[in-house]
Amino acid sequence: MTDHKLRPMTEADLVQVLAWRNHPDVRRYMYTTHEIGLEEHQAWFARVSDDPAVHLLIYEHRGRASGFANITLGRSPTVADWGFYLSPDAERGTGRSLGREALKYAFSELCLHKICGQALGFNERSIAFHNALGFTEEGCLRDQHFDGAEYHDVVCFGLLDHEWQAQAKELNDE
Repeated sequence: MTDHKLRPMTEADLVQVLAWRNHPDVRRYMYTTHEIGLEEHQAWFARVSDDPAVHLLIYEHRGRASGFANITLGRSPTVADWGFYLSPDAERGTGRSLGREALKYAFSELCLHKICGQALGFNERSIAFHNALGFTEEGCLRDQHFDGAEYHDVVCFGLLDHEWQAQAKELNDE
C-alpha cells in the first residue's frame, strides 16, 4: 500500500481546507489575502463542487490529509490551470509528492495536453517548485496583481503531457 494518495475533496474537508487556506504562511501567497469566513468558503465549495471543469483534490500522506490541489479546465478541454497548498504542518517533502500526484492525475486521469500554473513574483518557493516539477517558465506578467498596497509580477508556467511523461519515466527508472 502506498503511503500517499489523492482523492476528491468532500464537504467533510471544508473546515480543514479553510484552516490551511487562512493560515498566514499560505494566505500571503494568494491573490486574495483576506481571511475567508466559513460562509464564504461554503459558498465557494457549493459553486464549484458541481462544476465538471473543476477538480478539487485532497492529498493524503500516511492516512492524514496534508494538502489541497485544484485543477480547473479552461477554454480547451485539454488545457487546465492548477493551484495547490499544503497543511502548514505538513512534513518536509510533502509538496513535491502532492505535485507529482496531482500531475499524474491531470495527465493520466484527465488526459490533459497541458497544465498551467502561476506564482506571484515574490513567491520564490513556488517558482522553484514549478521548475523542480519540470514546468517551463512561459512568461512574466509585469505588475499584473495589485494586493491593495502594491503591484506584483505574476510568473506563468506550463507543462506539456509529453514533458511530464518523459519526466515520469525517468522517475520510474530511478
